[in-house]
Amino acid sequence: MKLKPLDIVVIIVLIVIALVFSAIPFINSYKTYNAKYVEIEVDGKLYKKFLLDNNHNERINIQTDLGKNIVDISNGKVKILDADCPDKICIKDGSIDKPGQILVCLPHKVVVQIKGQNIETDDLSF
Repeated sequence: MKLKPLDIVVIIVLIVIALVFSAIPFINSYKTYNAKYVEIEVDGKLYKKFLLDNNHNERINIQTDLGKNIVDISNGKVKILDADCPDKICIKDGSIDKPGQILVCLPHKVVVQIKGQNIETDDLSF
């Protein structure tokens, strides 16, 4: 089967579209923010929000009807330290420290996400 000229144009357009969409995460990962913060959501509702910096060290126990998670914040990184879910994929995902990164425990409906924002220094209170 021989390709027609229009087939080649369609293939090239699809390749360009795929390349553009695959480049978006790389472009966003190089943005700089003067403030990074962590949002923890449980069952779609905001559970806790706080600034993420190298001086903030905390362990957050999340106990719901679905189970228990322990989120560890230390040295500017966030990880799910322990969970009583059966697969423990959220623990295996390791630490996150850049805006846009996310940790999810599906059985417990827990989402931990790092976000970045360029804000005035007076507005850095949470």
